[in-house]
Amino acid sequence: MDERLRRWRLVLGSEADGMPGCSSGELGAGDAGMDAALAALYDQGGSDSSRSAGLGSSAPKVTRWLGDIRTYFPSSVVQVMQKDAIERLNLSRLLLEPEMLEAVEADVHLVGTLLSLNRVMPEQARESARAVVRKVVTELERQLVQKTRAAVTGALDRAARTHRPRRTADIDWDRTIRANLKNYLPDRNTVVPSRLVGYARKQQAVQREVVLCIDQSGSMAASVVYSSVFGAVLASMRSLRTSLVVFDTAVVDLTDQLHDPVELLFGTQLGGGTDINRAIAYSQGLITRPNDSIFILISDLYEGGVRDEMLRRVAAMTAAGVQVIVLLALSDEGTPAYDRDNAAALAALGVPAFACTPDAFPGLMATAIERRDIAAWAERHLKPK
Repeated sequence: MDERLRRWRLVLGSEADGMPGCSSGELGAGDAGMDAALAALYDQGGSDSSRSAGLGSSAPKVTRWLGDIRTYFPSSVVQVMQKDAIERLNLSRLLLEPEMLEAVEADVHLVGTLLSLNRVMPEQARESARAVVRKVVTELERQLVQKTRAAVTGALDRAARTHRPRRTADIDWDRTIRANLKNYLPDRNTVVPSRLVGYARKQQAVQREVVLCIDQSGSMAASVVYSSVFGAVLASMRSLRTSLVVFDTAVVDLTDQLHDPVELLFGTQLGGGTDINRAIAYSQGLITRPNDSIFILISDLYEGGVRDEMLRRVAAMTAAGVQVIVLLALSDEGTPAYDRDNAAALAALGVPAFACTPDAFPGLMATAIERRDIAAWAERHLKPK
């Protein structure tokens, strides 16, 4: 079969059977297997009834299909197909079976689905589910830890600079010279510094308080996963005091579980309503040093609580000196549906709301620690989705 026709045949499925040169009988053995795997998920009908049977409700049949797609497609495509299968064919119930969990390709979306099923998960599936979640969390930590630590540590060091170094050893000569180039004396070939730039003495005490406040409604699943991993990384840094709060209509403080992001994730309850005002009220009580605090609200801003009070609380936090950041999502999926009226009201308070990708989050934290313009940073570093 011509390569162009082959590709169209695999894209169109059984709908292309009537086209010249595109019948399923002309596909090679490998392509036929690939075609069948695609048809089981995406065909809505067609001349070949065996191709439109779907995956049914049989765990063994689904497990075989999962093995097939891992044979024919790369991991990134497998993850998309798994997500589509869960959404299109309602396979969530089958994910509660241990043999299914051992067959799937673990990714952030699957973790989100498992967390949403946490309350109905039978005990025999729980350990398999934890193994899947731990595999994903370990990989995310591998990708994100080093970059986050480097960005945050660098920002804390820069924020700790002083113009009154106590000792000669504390002077940053490179920055001092650059800051005083206007005082260069050509006849003496030297710079006479009018001000010094130095390092503040290394502090062991907490330099910043960080509060992550995460909406755990169902649409925020990926954001909950990434936020938990970042929260664990930030909590491991002595110079930060990190708190993590999740909320729907109730508020749960999971700070004491930040040492283990897997346990933390299983402490969430994805789904339910949203009371942002209550969550902010609780978070305000965690902040003891407003001028050294960063409050990050991760939510689609659909408020089920008292909107006006929510806005008053945000205004009070910013007036007290808290660096307030609102993320509509912390994921690779772009900006979700969100309450545009609430986003506009926050922007009027000087608190822009935007989606942030996980790879950009360390830079965002560095910007917040140095108290630079968050909106300007977002415009430069985050492409609109």
